[in-house]
Amino acid sequence: MSGDLIVFNRSVELVGTDAHQFVPDVVRAAGSKAEEKFIEFFGATIRNANTRIAYLRAVRKFFAWVETTGPQLNQLKPIHVAAFIELLGRERSIPTVKQALAAIREVFDYLVVSQVVETNPAAPVKGPRYSVKKGKTPVLDTEEARQLLDSIDTSDIVGLRDRAIIGLMVYTFARVGAMVAMNVEDYFPQGKRWWARLHEKGSKLHDIPCHHKLEDYLDAYLDLAGLWEQKRTPLFRTSLGKTKLLTLNGMTRRDVYEMVRRRAKAAGIETAIGCHTFRATGITNYLTNGGTLEKAQQLANHESARTTKLYDRRDDKLSLDEVERITI
Repeated sequence: MSGDLIVFNRSVELVGTDAHQFVPDVVRAAGSKAEEKFIEFFGATIRNANTRIAYLRAVRKFFAWVETTGPQLNQLKPIHVAAFIELLGRERSIPTVKQALAAIREVFDYLVVSQVVETNPAAPVKGPRYSVKKGKTPVLDTEEARQLLDSIDTSDIVGLRDRAIIGLMVYTFARVGAMVAMNVEDYFPQGKRWWARLHEKGSKLHDIPCHHKLEDYLDAYLDLAGLWEQKRTPLFRTSLGKTKLLTLNGMTRRDVYEMVRRRAKAAGIETAIGCHTFRATGITNYLTNGGTLEKAQQLANHESARTTKLYDRRDDKLSLDEVERITI
């Protein structure tokens, strides 16, 4: 997270004077009420920290562009928003452009309701069309995933931690954000099995039973780390330099990403993987081995089966086999 966004990711600071330095000049020039409502929008209406950051980046980028073109806040028209979206589309992906338009539209909706401006200039602007039938997330096949897990040296606590992290993402289809939010108490027994409680988007909790291999990974990590009784502390913690000692601080998504890239390189995995790779890898492997799309949707905690289908990469193998039929 860049430094200029930190204050908007800490709601306790949003009412402080520091927040005002992040208000765009165009908004500040419209008066104290406009400035107040701009801060209020990000602090009071958006609960998800990742959404807040993404929306703030998009809106600040828009207003930075507005400052170069001249109009004041109450002079902005749909043509201005459309021109910005057109320019943004030349340098960013369609999903990013659509998200930017949504952010601009919601900010102005709030300013209209707050009687700062009369109309929403983004309301009639249409974003680019976007249709996806297959996700772009890199996926590991079964052998590569096993190669990665087996390559991790588990003779120390950091190795055990890293194997448990990757195993959790593979066997529960967990998003990295849901995983790093887990405390020790979120790995718990229920009946004859152990379960993982994932902290999903929108403060939703998703309980999923652990695969027996994942239980082994988590048990080994918690045993050596001595964390079983520290129920309300982070499950996965950062390490102190190269000492192989854990700190009290929970890992961030960036920490996990860098670990994954480092472990993949050491294992000789050439695919440019990231944290989301394991979600797609787990879902594809599950479906390949007879799982149903309906159950995969439940396990992945997706609202729609169409979203789950984007992670189904079984056709990649089929396409490769067909290409090899060419014998020229």
